[in-house]
Amino acid sequence: MIDAYEDPGTPDVRGGWRYLWWLVRCQPGRSVAGALLGSSWMVLLAATPYLMAKAIDEGLEPGDWAALAGWSFALFAVGSFNAWLSIMRHRTMTRVRMDANFRTVKVVVGQAVRLGAALSRRTGAGEVVTIGVGDVQTIAGALTVVGPGVGACVAYLTVAAVLVSVSPVLAAVVLLGIPAIVVLVGPFLSRLQGTETEYRNRQGVLTARIADLAGGLRVLNGLGGKGLVADAFHRDSQRLRAQGYRVGAVTSWVQALGVGLPTLFLAVVTWLAARLAAEGDITVGELVAVYGYVAVLVGPVAFWVECGYQLSRGVVAARRVVRFLRLEPLEDRGTRDAPAEPSVLHDPESGVSILPGRLTALACARPADPATVLDRLARYTPSRATWAGVPLDEIRLPQIREHILLADHEADLFAGNLRDVVAPHGGAAGHEEQAAALHAAVADDIVQGLPDGLDSAIDAQARNLSGGQRQRIRLVRALLADPEVLLAVEPTSALDAHTEALVAKRLREAREGRTTAVTTTSPLVLDHADTVLYLVDGKLAATGTHQQLLTEEPGYRALVARDVEVAK
Repeated sequence: MIDAYEDPGTPDVRGGWRYLWWLVRCQPGRSVAGALLGSSWMVLLAATPYLMAKAIDEGLEPGDWAALAGWSFALFAVGSFNAWLSIMRHRTMTRVRMDANFRTVKVVVGQAVRLGAALSRRTGAGEVVTIGVGDVQTIAGALTVVGPGVGACVAYLTVAAVLVSVSPVLAAVVLLGIPAIVVLVGPFLSRLQGTETEYRNRQGVLTARIADLAGGLRVLNGLGGKGLVADAFHRDSQRLRAQGYRVGAVTSWVQALGVGLPTLFLAVVTWLAARLAAEGDITVGELVAVYGYVAVLVGPVAFWVECGYQLSRGVVAARRVVRFLRLEPLEDRGTRDAPAEPSVLHDPESGVSILPGRLTALACARPADPATVLDRLARYTPSRATWAGVPLDEIRLPQIREHILLADHEADLFAGNLRDVVAPHGGAAGHEEQAAALHAAVADDIVQGLPDGLDSAIDAQARNLSGGQRQRIRLVRALLADPEVLLAVEPTSALDAHTEALVAKRLREAREGRTTAVTTTSPLVLDHADTVLYLVDGKLAATGTHQQLLTEEPGYRALVARDVEVAK
């Protein structure tokens, strides 16, 4: 089975079927073993009626008790060996499925890491969650065809060959009847793929809504929008339920035909064999054998239908994984080095310039506008932004990430102890640097309030902390990274006035002489900025200090006084 730290390989993303075949090719020995064990197991199932026929014709009917005992012992030995084969087959196929499961998880997680900041811009959280909780298991289940699926084909051909020696008529009926059953079930499998695809798509939408609800329930409740979102969620869940019923309807037909048609076929062949036995064309033992052969064939046919069902669902799931694996991160065509000294960042689209070594604040009535400007200046979206007059797109992306840090106020916080959460590069920062960053972000009280200080456990997204505490922890992490250029989006929006004033003062002191830009409309933060850039509709409208803009710009004055309607 794939090791947790082993390279999963390069997946084949040319289509769902090719991805499933890649999973098989990644474990050739185990796949071949599963096919051999499955084939041997099913063929030996067919040996049971053959041995029973011999016991009847050569032992029971002529009264030869020695022959009867010999064939009975052979029947017991074959049954015991086949039971062991069944155990090994099941164990091998479990490993095949688990390898496919873990390998898919690794390539999906690796792709998420590769996409990095582009992940949220390329796909929704619901899509990734749906892949993780549903599609991975479905893909693994589809690999059942490797063992029992191949074994069913081998058993079918073997039984057909044996029946030729008993009765060519019966062999012809079996050879033609079983494919006819598969053909009858085929259209339902095709329909299942369509309904399953639609179901998975709706499931992704609903999962995204759940994620949005979990992240913004408090805000929605405060704004009175909880009811509207709940209604939308109810409608989406009803649509998903209706689509689930459609999937269930097709699935029930597939499963019913998979069991019912082989049983009906068994009855037809048994009736025909009984007629042949009554007419003396076959012996009583051969009649029992024919019944056993056909009864054994019910298993392979059921496996074929089950494998078709699993493959139909597996291909749908694999296509979703392939779509995700085809996503590309931010394109990097840069060939030039970053500026050797602090330089101006300029965004021509908005007219914003971030001067080196200064604390710059961007204020706008719509918080998304200055955040978009910072996205362009940090090269998270294509733009004509420049750094020291050089287009950002021409500078190597790793160097931009090394020198420019975009600190979002809703950035992810991973589970772990607080020391690992705030310290970049695996905790490379020393004790003094951590203490200084905690002080600058006014986060000392957070550490003091936790039972084990910096060694205290933090939940995923720091859910065991308040909103203001999470925001300060994010700021601590950004300060510890100590970038040449820090671009912070609303770093104090969840803080009370007293804490916000302290953060603004200490942030200026901690970043003295280094380039820092923040988006905010808080006068407590704006008053500490060297330069305030006032934006209207995403464009630079005025530049100056906080006090100058209060005096000269009515729109800015209305904005910081929280009179947003006038500011617009």
